Amino acid sequence: MTLAQTLAFAILAGMMALFVWGRLRYDLVAALALLTSVAVGIVPPKEAFKGFSDDIVIIVASALLVSAAIARSGAVEVAMKWAAPHLTSVQGQVIVLVGAVTVMSAFIKNIGALAMMIPVAFQVARRTNTPISYLLMPMAFGSLLGGIVTLVGTSPNVIVARVRQDLTGQPFEMFDFTPVGVGVAAAGLVFLAFGYRLLPRERKGSASLDTALDIDDYTTEAKVTPDSPVAGQTIADLRRLTDEDVSVTAIIRNNDRSSRPLPDVEIRPDDTLLLEGEPAALERVVAEAKLRLTRDDRPLEKGEATDEIGVIEAVIGADSVLVDRTVESVALYQRYGLNLLAVSRSGERIVERLRSVKLRAGDVIVLQGVMRFLPDTLKALGCLPLAERSLALGTIRRGWIAIAILVATVLLVASDVVPVAIGFFGAAVLLVLTGALPIREAYASIEWPILVMLGALIPVSDAVRTTGATDLIAAWLSSIAQMLPAWGALALILIAAMAVTPFLNNAATVLVMAPIAASFASQLGYRPDAFLMAVAIGAACDFLTPIGHQCNTLVMGPGGYRFGDYSRLGAPLSLIVVLVGVPLILLVWPLR
Repeated sequence: MTLAQTLAFAILAGMMALFVWGRLRYDLVAALALLTSVAVGIVPPKEAFKGFSDDIVIIVASALLVSAAIARSGAVEVAMKWAAPHLTSVQGQVIVLVGAVTVMSAFIKNIGALAMMIPVAFQVARRTNTPISYLLMPMAFGSLLGGIVTLVGTSPNVIVARVRQDLTGQPFEMFDFTPVGVGVAAAGLVFLAFGYRLLPRERKGSASLDTALDIDDYTTEAKVTPDSPVAGQTIADLRRLTDEDVSVTAIIRNNDRSSRPLPDVEIRPDDTLLLEGEPAALERVVAEAKLRLTRDDRPLEKGEATDEIGVIEAVIGADSVLVDRTVESVALYQRYGLNLLAVSRSGERIVERLRSVKLRAGDVIVLQGVMRFLPDTLKALGCLPLAERSLALGTIRRGWIAIAILVATVLLVASDVVPVAIGFFGAAVLLVLTGALPIREAYASIEWPILVMLGALIPVSDAVRTTGATDLIAAWLSSIAQMLPAWGALALILIAAMAVTPFLNNAATVLVMAPIAASFASQLGYRPDAFLMAVAIGAACDFLTPIGHQCNTLVMGPGGYRFGDYSRLGAPLSLIVVLVGVPLILLVWPLR
């Protein structure tokens, strides 16, 4: 063993120890590994930052932006609105919710797909009294399974594609993962449709999320436009449009107010409606009924070209200038440049026009203004911003644009018209240019720690390979594999990737394991494709712990899960992935 190899092993061991220790963030651990590699000489200084210009970083960042735009589009809400009332059995709920997350995760980042569906799962669970613990973990596992279906579903696939390009000159294409990924995902979905019974039933989710989802309904004010589809319809028709999630608390017509209008009252153009409901339901009815928020028609002045108009949710403090005053008396628009879009008051229904409501301490309000000025303006008003949720109420939703851009991008990439990095980067730019994703939300949707980790670990991974350390590890593994059949050698790599992932980030696992797997295959006289595919699947399918993947972590609190609950459902699912994945890989990617 050479000195360079010894240093490479020491850095790998130290990095793994820090990951397991968990006191330092994974991006900081990666940065320390890079600096140490440069300091000891296994990474030349001029190559230290080449990872940040790698296609992997561009693809992952762009995929995150596309995911955010799809989440903002409301397409998922529209699709699930029709399915949710028919989900009466627990098994049906698991199949539809897990299936939806799995399909979405094939084309957008799996963490984004799961985050979109969690509120839907809570709504379904409350409507049918289903334990939320039966739904969330299967959905998290479904998001991981969906990620292995296409190149952009999860970061390990992108990294494996790059390693293959380094070895053979040809990366994995967009749908090269699909034959194996679909088979494994289908087997996993069948198991989860029955296996959810292995999960604990009586567990209560975290109070923070329950509170966020149970917040009292908002009241907002909207005008019926001449081209609104509800003009000429009744109040009952409007409520059916939102599955009874929105109530009309008053109608203002010709300056006359009708409180608690009857269901058969006809809605006319230019009527002003006071609507009460959850923010998502209000947003949906305003968009689908083509209503205009009455405070939304007042122009807001931008100080700079880069300024963005947005909305924020805030609580009125006890010393706020808004207490016991109306927005008209305080001149909210004239003095502060803000529009009041909605008000929520615990235990009381609001039936007055928003401009006439006397606000109280503790009221939750939705304000529209220039995002750059909002923090200082809220401080001046004596209001506290709520950071738990982001609201789209009062913003423009261009859902069809996001869906069209995603479909066009997938078609262009799949047909090899453009490379993956160019295709998804172009999609991200178009989404921002068309307004489907505001620039502020675009930057906020990027997981910078993941990108820093990738950029830092790429040169470290290359150094481990170029020093010959991967060949040594491969030689040790091949000595074991000599006693195994071909399928056993492949299973060994897949299981090894599964075993390492809980201790490393899944992207870090691939950066370490993929070169080892390729060298391992070479020493056994096999083509590397099958072994690289095994690494990708093993790294993406961490079902045993809540810490190996963000999706598992995301549902731990809301589902009320304990650490050991993951292995109850995850251990048999991991076995299914190995039993189904290995034969499929051998069938699709021959070893010779």
